[in-house]
Amino acid sequence: MRLLLALVLSVGWALPAQAQERVVVFAAASLRNALDDAIRAYKGPKPVVSYAGSSSLARQIERGAPAAIFISADRDWMDYLERHGRLVAGTRSDLLGNRLVLIAPASTGSQARIERGMPLARWLGKHGRLAMGDPDHVPAGKYAKAALESLGVWNSVRGRIAATENVRVALALVARGEAPLGVVYATDAREEPKVREVGSFDPSLHPPIVYPAALLRGAPAAAGDLLAFLRGARARRAFAKHGFTPLN
Repeated sequence: MRLLLALVLSVGWALPAQAQERVVVFAAASLRNALDDAIRAYKGPKPVVSYAGSSSLARQIERGAPAAIFISADRDWMDYLERHGRLVAGTRSDLLGNRLVLIAPASTGSQARIERGMPLARWLGKHGRLAMGDPDHVPAGKYAKAALESLGVWNSVRGRIAATENVRVALALVARGEAPLGVVYATDAREEPKVREVGSFDPSLHPPIVYPAALLRGAPAAAGDLLAFLRGARARRAFAKHGFTPLN
């Protein structure tokens, strides 16, 4: 290896393009299991994937983080980067859809009827809090707030929210029994055996849950190949297996 490196330095050989390119993907935390599964089927160079809340990732990208692909859990944060000139024109598209559900610890036996005026505050008990993404920044939290407002129950629980930095943290609070109820994506609920879905929110109660994906300015050529794969049949099957709805 040292001899090869010495030769490269002494005679100016160029390393293969694939060895020089590292594709970094910034993806919404709720995609972790499904995207990892899809990438395992990818035949090209394996990317580096960073998972976090879409708001946090978008701000990092806006400040210059070297990501090549961004997959957000809502259109708002992709719009934010587009306004700041961070997207490669013509590469943005809606990749996936999802659903919003109410969860409880797996030991909970009852179902909850999701309807206007439902006694959500009473279901939380005397001191319990509702785990959900931060409704000011996190897509899952914004969807959840919109749904609860549509149902006329947001004001009854707004002071009892355990607001989290991303939806997977809200999932963990319920899984550990630290919150009696949570609002997360349906795909999150099916990945965690320590929680159970006790109710489902009608999609008409909130803006459509859409995961847009796009290339970012400065992305290497290999990033385009990976994004094309994520829009293709093999990746679509992996996403569907985890409960997402492929949109393209």
